[in-house]
Order: sequence, then C-alpha cells, then structure tokens
Amino acid sequence: MAPLDMKPNELESYWLPFTPNRSFKKKPRLFAGAKDLYFYTPDGRKVIDASSGLFCVNAGHTREPIVKAIQEAAARLDFAPPFQYGHPQVFELSSRLALMAPGDLDYTLFANSGSEAVDTALKVALAYHRSRGEGSRTRFIGRERGYHGVGFGGISVGGMVANRKMFGNMLAGVDHLPTTYDRARQAFSAGEPEWGADLADELVRMIGLHDASTIAAVIVEPVAGSTGCIAPPKGYLEKLRRITEQHGILLIFDEVITGFGRLGYPFASERYGIVPDMITFAKGVTNGSVPMSGVMVRKPIYETHMQGPEHVIELFHGYTYSGHPLAVAAGLATLELYKDEGLFEKALANEKAFAEAMLSLKGLPNVADIRPVGLMAGIDLDPLPGKPGLRGYNAIERMFHEHDLYVRVTSDTIIVAPPLIAGQSDFGQIRDRIATVIKAVA
Repeated sequence: MAPLDMKPNELESYWLPFTPNRSFKKKPRLFAGAKDLYFYTPDGRKVIDASSGLFCVNAGHTREPIVKAIQEAAARLDFAPPFQYGHPQVFELSSRLALMAPGDLDYTLFANSGSEAVDTALKVALAYHRSRGEGSRTRFIGRERGYHGVGFGGISVGGMVANRKMFGNMLAGVDHLPTTYDRARQAFSAGEPEWGADLADELVRMIGLHDASTIAAVIVEPVAGSTGCIAPPKGYLEKLRRITEQHGILLIFDEVITGFGRLGYPFASERYGIVPDMITFAKGVTNGSVPMSGVMVRKPIYETHMQGPEHVIELFHGYTYSGHPLAVAAGLATLELYKDEGLFEKALANEKAFAEAMLSLKGLPNVADIRPVGLMAGIDLDPLPGKPGLRGYNAIERMFHEHDLYVRVTSDTIIVAPPLIAGQSDFGQIRDRIATVIKAVA
C-alpha cells in the first residue's frame, strides 16, 4: 500500500462530522484499507478496530461474501425506484428480518441511516394514532443521555446535551425520562445493574402530568450506546413495556447499535424478552458496507394504515434510496454470514471474557467507571480540570499514532465494541493497549 502524503490544503475542504476539525487537520488519522479486525493506514500500519467502525462492522471488514454480493448487485441492478415499484430482493430481506425479529414485528420500512429510521418511526407513531381517531397523541418521551441520531426528531427525543444545545426548540411537546445511570450505585458492574428498575415509574408521573391521551410514543435504546454503554437495570424495560401497554402508548426500541448480535442476540428485544411496537435498526444490517436502515413495526400498526381505497397511498413517507439494491444485497449476504459463522452465539459466549478484560482496567489512573454489557463497554476517565474532553481526545491521538488502536471516544469516555469475530486474545490485546494509553494520559 503506497504512502499517501496529505498536505494541509488537501484536507481543508472536507468538514468532518463529530470531529474537532482544526486539531484533526494538523495531525490527521486516516484509513486506506481494512480487513477482518484491522484497518490499514495509508503508510501501511495495521490498526486494531476495537469499535467495529461505529458499532457497525460486526462481522469484520471486507468480508468476501458481502463484497461479492455488492459487486454482483451493482452489475445486475444499480437502482430501482422504491415509490410504486420494487425489486425481488427487497421483499426477501424484509421476510428474513421478520423471521429474526420477536413477536409480530413483521413489516419493515427501509431508510438509509439510523437518524432517518428514528424520524420514520416517530412519523409512523403519529400517523398510527391519527388513523385510529386519536390525533391528540402527538407527544414523545425520550430519555436523558439517549442518542437517536441527528435529525430534528432524533435530537428532540435524544438527551445528549451537546447534540441539542445549538439547534433551538426542535420538536415541541417532548419530555424525557431520567437516565438509568447512577455511578454511586452501579460503578464497575458488568451487565444489567441490580438497581434502577423503579426509574421506569417516572413514566407514570409523566402520564399524570400530560395525560396518556396526548402521548404518542416512548423511545429508548435498550442499551444506551453512544453516551458510553449504559445497560438497563434489571426489570426496567419490562416496566416500561407494561406501563405503555396499559395506556395505549407505543414503545419504540432504538436498536441501531444493539441490533445484529452486539448483545448476543439478533435484537436486544430478545435478550430482554420484550416485544416493542417498533424497532429501529441500521449499522450491522449490512455490516457497515452500504448505508441502510429501517423500522420494523408490529402487524396491528401496519394494518391500521391499510384502510381506505386500495389505489390510495397509505403513508406519505419514504426516501429515494429506500431498499436500494446494493444495500439489500449487502444485507442479505450479511445476515447469511452471521448465521453461517454463528456470530451472535459467539458474541454471547465471549461476553464474560470480554467483561473480565475490560474490568481489569479498574485501578488505573483516572478510571472512574467501566460498564461492559454484551460485546460493548464504556470506560469513563476523569476529565482534566476545566478541560472536559481533552483527556479523551489525547487518548485517541495516542492510541492511533503510537499504539495502532482505534476506539470510539465521546468526551472523556472510551467506547470499546470489537467485531463479533474477535476472541479472547484480541480482547487482551485491546485491553493492554488501552491500559498503556490510560497511563500515558494520566
């Protein structure tokens, strides 16, 4: 792989997302290739991918069956209009997903990103209640520290302050449940904490304040991912399901991160024994190879929309690239690869070893908490006084440039989420390199 000499002016025109652009362009972190557990830099260095890209490359990079499926699809059908027309494989993928999902989550609306999936789910919820003659149900309830993408709907129901503060009032009529994280009660625990189920009762208070007749849906991540991997307290999600059912409120699980094996199951809904009314998905559905997302809805929601004359469009919503042929081909190949290699089962079997590897970092300088669940973990570092986020940024700089390791960092929290093909020796390598860096930025 030939070295790539990037001059500053050659980097300038790209405005990188969720990135401090000025710092990055002084000392860029670039990838030019990838295979299995590794990225490759333009100068040929081999970098461990310890965060599956952005929680999406669950089966490892550039897997041959997925690459071949995309290539064949591009040569066969480059685009098919999704409005009023279809192509055979998109129906096949929908059927495969319906078989994977719990309960009667049998219908899929496709989109292109997790953000689009969330906004789609919110619109479906509003349309569903209006179709049933309950058009007063327009309020949404999210959760503090929740992440639901960057569309106006997603940042409205989301609860990460930095993602919200610059963008005005957003959607009206949105309230937020409290976060389920309390360091004093939960620090350094693996999996679902024992404390916190009663936090779901806050939804009862909100219903008393707003009245159920005004609330369309509650949306939560089963495990809050981008904020630093916060697992649900035992019994918490079950309580939310009971309360929403009692009051005719839809429950939406945002499984953009937790779907497709990250917690050892096709969906986190199965791990927790719950059938939500909708599931949003993205990322792992195509192994990150082609943008794709979607919303799975329960049969009664679909059927409620299937009213009126048959020649009339039931839901005025969709995207130019909904169910794009290349994305669908990638999705089908990815699901087959997960099945053939037993990757969900492998993730479940490796959960304990992964948790032990991550928790062994306890006691290193400035490590305030470690939260492993499934094959994901958040590692909180104490911030530098008066400079939040700087210790975390220094950590990723050192990891990439000095220790050939890629992880995702949000502020001063390191997020580790290796591909599902990783094993115990890989967990050890990741842990050792993180430990070296944590000491270096102390």
